Amino acid sequence: MKQPALPEFIALMAMMTALVAFSIDAMLPALPAIASDLVPEDVNRAQLVLGVFIIALGLGTLFAGPLSDRFGRRPVLVFGVVIYAIGALLAWAAPTLEALLAARLLQGLGCAGPRVVTMAITRDRFSGAQMARIMSYVMIVFSLVPALAPLLGAQITNAFGWRTVFLAFIGFSFLMGMWFFIRQPETLMPEKRAALSISSLARAVKEILGHPTTRLTIIISALGFAMLFTTLSSVQQVFDITYGNGPEFPYYFGAIALLATSSGFINAHFVERLGMRAMIKGILVLQVGLSSFMLLSTFIVSDASLSFVIYIIWVFSMFFQAGLMFGNLNALALEPMGHIAGLAASVITAFSTIGAMVIAIPLAMSFDGTARPIAVGVLACAILALFLTTRIKRPGEF
Repeated sequence: MKQPALPEFIALMAMMTALVAFSIDAMLPALPAIASDLVPEDVNRAQLVLGVFIIALGLGTLFAGPLSDRFGRRPVLVFGVVIYAIGALLAWAAPTLEALLAARLLQGLGCAGPRVVTMAITRDRFSGAQMARIMSYVMIVFSLVPALAPLLGAQITNAFGWRTVFLAFIGFSFLMGMWFFIRQPETLMPEKRAALSISSLARAVKEILGHPTTRLTIIISALGFAMLFTTLSSVQQVFDITYGNGPEFPYYFGAIALLATSSGFINAHFVERLGMRAMIKGILVLQVGLSSFMLLSTFIVSDASLSFVIYIIWVFSMFFQAGLMFGNLNALALEPMGHIAGLAASVITAFSTIGAMVIAIPLAMSFDGTARPIAVGVLACAILALFLTTRIKRPGEF
């Protein structure tokens, strides 16, 4: 089996990455219905359907990476897709919120396979700024899913009920898994596979966390994901409760996500010329300014229409930021870790994801009918991430 041509490779990696986005964003329009059916006494708890999935996704990567380094990329992805589909089926039948959260936990664990394998396969084939450029193109295609998923989720929920969304997850994962199985050959040859042992894993984790650049990028990624997840978890409630635009939410959200794909083109065009750190620093400077303005507007802007426009621009900045941050951060973190790419990808993803949710869940749950507590949390994360970005050093720098 030959390696697919670069356009097909990018499309396949994007679809694998998009499984995560689809599993989150298609749920957003269903949250009010889930809350009404399962937890009408505390509607904020419905947000946990997102948070539990993401935490499990982070935990799953701790296993998916080492397993992909030991057994290869293909078996781990296929097994992950099967676990994900089983979780989706259990979620479809869940009678209580607790059962739904347990099923979402299983979904998240399974989804870790495609997420880690995407990064590991890309690192197997590319490195440095070239990898960052490829990941930028992946993010461009991937961004189409957040643009369409809420609208699709809303249509499914309105027509067939929120449970049917989980059947759509099964269908999407099956199509992606079959495409990968038929077209993508193994990229980790048997002679390069690492033995699976506690001592070797411990040494690798110590190496990963001990490298200054990798350690800093993990923390910055956690802060970046915390900003995104905090906004994402609360966005449907802000639209509905704060601004009274719940029915229009999927359309606004899709337009925001679609326009934000421009960040991938910008990063792909400039990253090799300006460097990965400069791109990250630039977008964080912009985010500090926009989040400060967003917070200030909650105190001084009384016109509801103007306040809504400011909020829309601010949410757009979160998605735009993702296209300039995460591909570059992953490339920076993995650059010195090519010899253990699968394990490194898993540790980096796990720590950044779990760290992000430790921050994001309480921030999102602090929703009080306004966007103010969300803006405060995002601003604090942006300031700290910007400071830490100035501390990153590339190989050979002191």
